[in-house]
Amino acid sequence: MEVASAVSEFMGYAVEWSPFQQNRLAVATAQHFGVIGTGQQCIFDVVNGQLVNVTTFSCPEGLFDCAWSECNPNHVVSACGNASVRLWDLSGQTPPRIFAEHTAEVYSVDWNLVSKDTFLSGSWDGTVKQWHPGRPSSIRTFQEHTGCIYSSRWSPHRAESFASASGDRTLRIWDQNAPRAAMCIPAHDHEVLTCDWNKYNPNIIATGSVDRTLRIWDLRSQRMLHCLKGHEFAVRRIKMSPHRETVVASAAYDTTVRVWDYAAVDNPLLFQFDKHTEFVLGVDFNLFVEGQLATCAWDNRTFVLQLPVPARGS
Repeated sequence: MEVASAVSEFMGYAVEWSPFQQNRLAVATAQHFGVIGTGQQCIFDVVNGQLVNVTTFSCPEGLFDCAWSECNPNHVVSACGNASVRLWDLSGQTPPRIFAEHTAEVYSVDWNLVSKDTFLSGSWDGTVKQWHPGRPSSIRTFQEHTGCIYSSRWSPHRAESFASASGDRTLRIWDQNAPRAAMCIPAHDHEVLTCDWNKYNPNIIATGSVDRTLRIWDLRSQRMLHCLKGHEFAVRRIKMSPHRETVVASAAYDTTVRVWDYAAVDNPLLFQFDKHTEFVLGVDFNLFVEGQLATCAWDNRTFVLQLPVPARGS
């Protein structure tokens, strides 16, 4: 069921719910498909069935991802097309901070869910960098991928662990204190565009690819447990549910958003949303409201959806 929707000036690239306010979300957008032009970091509140714009920050380049701070409810970081990361302050007390060390487009940002004091940026220059919001220079740089990095995600279980997904077709697992990846999994036969950790099991992670599939991996054996098929084009972003251990949402270039239960034997597809008319690049679960999703796409539209919540144990 559609709860609310909004139309932004530019095309949607990423959406993320606030970890502090259950009705607030950030949407990263870019002009002209992110190829040329500017970008906007939009902040919306869900109010009485409507998405109300709280504020919009403008950037001279397109924005490809965003992440809320885990320690300050007014801070959001954005991944920028000009190879920088920007930190915005919703309170207006401080000007935007710019973190500029990458040498190509930054395509991914993610805040540490456990330590809450650092964030990652993943770039088309093939590196992942770790930052502290109060320092102008990165803490560490991780360089091992041989292709663009599309996604970098902190583990929700271990403060020092993160994953990265790349155009080199691999998923890599890292320890922030080690210069080399702890694990390298040839995850797909085509570019790996997205990854996300299971919120209940530290050994389970999911990937999505240009090959149109989602794959669920057990890091202990480095083996694939499940392969979810159904999307007609590349899977651009996946998010694991914070409420159901085996539920995962996917956004794809076939203009659909799908929700799956990978433990279901006969039919893992739980839900399909078809109201977007362009590539869907963003999807996220609301931490506070079970079954609530936000989506964004190149049709400039952001949707908030409420899925039916099955009884526990069903």
